[in-house]
Amino acid sequence: MGNARRLGLLVALVLGMVVAFALVKSPGAGGTVFAQVLPNPYRIVEGWAQLPDGRKMGAVGKVGIAPDGTHIWAVVRCEPLYDQARFGDECRDSKTDSILEFGPDGKVVKSFGGGMFIWPHGLAIDKDGNVWVTDAVAANRTPKGDKRGQQVVKFSPEGKVLMTLGTPGEPGNDPTHFNSPSDVAVAANGDIFVADGHGDNNNRVVKFSKDGKFIKTWGKTGWAPGEFHTLHAIAIDSQGRVFVGDRGNNRIQIFDQEGKSLAVWTQFGKPSGIFFDNKDQIYVADSESDDVQNPGWEMGIRIGDARTGWINAFILYPWGDPRRTAGDGAEFVAVDKDGNIYGGEPNPKRLQKYVKVRP
Repeated sequence: MGNARRLGLLVALVLGMVVAFALVKSPGAGGTVFAQVLPNPYRIVEGWAQLPDGRKMGAVGKVGIAPDGTHIWAVVRCEPLYDQARFGDECRDSKTDSILEFGPDGKVVKSFGGGMFIWPHGLAIDKDGNVWVTDAVAANRTPKGDKRGQQVVKFSPEGKVLMTLGTPGEPGNDPTHFNSPSDVAVAANGDIFVADGHGDNNNRVVKFSKDGKFIKTWGKTGWAPGEFHTLHAIAIDSQGRVFVGDRGNNRIQIFDQEGKSLAVWTQFGKPSGIFFDNKDQIYVADSESDDVQNPGWEMGIRIGDARTGWINAFILYPWGDPRRTAGDGAEFVAVDKDGNIYGGEPNPKRLQKYVKVRP
């Protein structure tokens, strides 16, 4: 085969891959949105999550995996309030536990946190099994004099409070205050990283030592590397790199642990949640891509290689409507040791489990 023919075949193959990835029309919105058509080797396990005593599922926030790799922790925001005006403070008047641990069978084996939060949001499980939770309630949704919100709480696996960061009920941007902290991540050495800024508030990353001492902060509102609009997720990969879901800017920003910008990835849509498995695969939940907020992209969970950023699978959110701006898909994602995926969906009030059905 001649070199010219080989080159022609290679070009045709690459163009075919591009077309398959980006130029297949979505059925929604009159065919104006183009789906990211990649393999989806997963199916939903219907009705997996089961709450005790007839409790109905509230809005689901972040999910995480216990050190045993089989138990799943999730933020479940108290009662299922169906008044959309209450989205953002669902636990304000509730004593219902909002931090739940599920066994492999989907049944709750442990819960705590009742009455401690107004809007529990982010969650992290450290190597010792401790559970870290952020209260991301906005300042204007905090009742006057309420000493909740604007904090990160570290619990033991049994629910005992071990540490708090931030000043409860007081928004701010100094070393002892947060303003709607979205998420938290804990490094291998115990250092703590907080994504501080649900909405366009502080838009910064705050770093603490393992004993809670302030170390440094970086970031501000903007579009340049190291600047953010709505930090919604933070996670640390096997190399120790800090991945920030810069959702308002439709990108992931990657830093070293001192805040040096390493890379900006835009191929994961509008990132709401980030998770890494033990095979260096990255899972990114996109709950808000639509015709308005991120035209040309669709809601779902994108899966790729954390080293290269190359996406290899996409779980399209099956009920997504690109004409809506409600954020209906999975906002957070986690993966157990067997490769099963769990998606927390706030608006639909579901904790979904996905199992792999083909290689």
